Amino acid sequence: MTIFEHTRARDPKRYLWVLGLIAPGCALLPSQLVVYTGLEVFWWIGPIIVLVVIPLLDWAIGDDGSNPRDEDYEALSNDRYYRWCTYLFLPLQFIGLLIAGYLWASDELSLADKLGLAVTLGFVSGIGINAAHELGHRVERLERWLAKIALAQSGYGHFFVEHNRGHHVRVATPEDPASARFGESLWRFLPRTMVGGFRSALALERQRLARNGKRWFSPANHLLQAWAMSAALFTALIVAFGPVVIPYLALQALIGAGLLETVNYVEHYGLLRARRPDGRYARCSPRDSWNSDRLVTNIFLFHLQRHSDHHANPGRRYQTLRSSARAPQLPAGYATMVVLAAIPPLWRAVMDHRVLAHYNGDTALINTLPRKRRLVLPIRQQRDDEQPITSSGADEERFSTGADR
Repeated sequence: MTIFEHTRARDPKRYLWVLGLIAPGCALLPSQLVVYTGLEVFWWIGPIIVLVVIPLLDWAIGDDGSNPRDEDYEALSNDRYYRWCTYLFLPLQFIGLLIAGYLWASDELSLADKLGLAVTLGFVSGIGINAAHELGHRVERLERWLAKIALAQSGYGHFFVEHNRGHHVRVATPEDPASARFGESLWRFLPRTMVGGFRSALALERQRLARNGKRWFSPANHLLQAWAMSAALFTALIVAFGPVVIPYLALQALIGAGLLETVNYVEHYGLLRARRPDGRYARCSPRDSWNSDRLVTNIFLFHLQRHSDHHANPGRRYQTLRSSARAPQLPAGYATMVVLAAIPPLWRAVMDHRVLAHYNGDTALINTLPRKRRLVLPIRQQRDDEQPITSSGADEERFSTGADR
């Protein structure tokens, strides 16, 4: 067997992962596509690719169907090729932002074209948070710093803290701001998760610093580190191109954060972890995240759709994640589900019966909106569920790397 055949046997998608760089490439392509085609629609190439092209390709190509073998786990984890596929996201992302700043400040584009470019950069920013998500779970200091750098464009640096030490501890519980509740629309979820995630990150970082005997205004504060990177990036762009770029920077950051939280909405809608006899939540299992094994979105989002295995084994690198038969399956890829989530009646028509089927119709097992809990839970179960039980401190430590403590 040749080296090429051996690597293909370990990972049949090995040479497809570079296609994940199409996302930041969307920030580089618009001007050239408009020049060569004369079609101004290409300023909007970000949402066109994410919301139209990828869903169509998902439908045409179908499921992935391949899982890494156990005996290949170490070799895949240690293969630095996969790391470079995420590292290269960052220079493309920021070169695109630099080009966009120049175009926003120029008189060459109409307002509509500048808005299209801002929306495209927003989609790049949101997918950049996914790259930061992969890097932020690693224990290597370089990758954790790269995660904060990737978050600078969206100004969503608190995600670094909240996702690793908040969401992974409380996922699929009413206490988690990033876990959508049954019957909750995307538009109600977004302000709740954005505010709740921010407050949680503040509390978690304050607790970590206190445990380590450090003050809030410390160089070791992960939040201040990440926010300083955003401030430096935005200040540099404003100095370089003028205040005219401010509204476009703000718009792209808002869209990036909104795209991330929309994916969060899709990933855990209505799902609730079981309780142990002592009242604490059971460890997260593959049943507590919505999965999709559509090949195209898998490649585009570095296996984010294999979300159950990610939560059950948060230390796994993206190339080693597996699709689980125990996980509830979405009817389409995340790219398609994001579109459905934006239309609440359509979302509920597609998803509510799947949530019920996942729990065999037992509504007491569902993570439900508090105001609707009285309508769907038996009285005894409702009383039990409303007790303020949280995950243990040991659970938080299990998801924190040495660099966090």
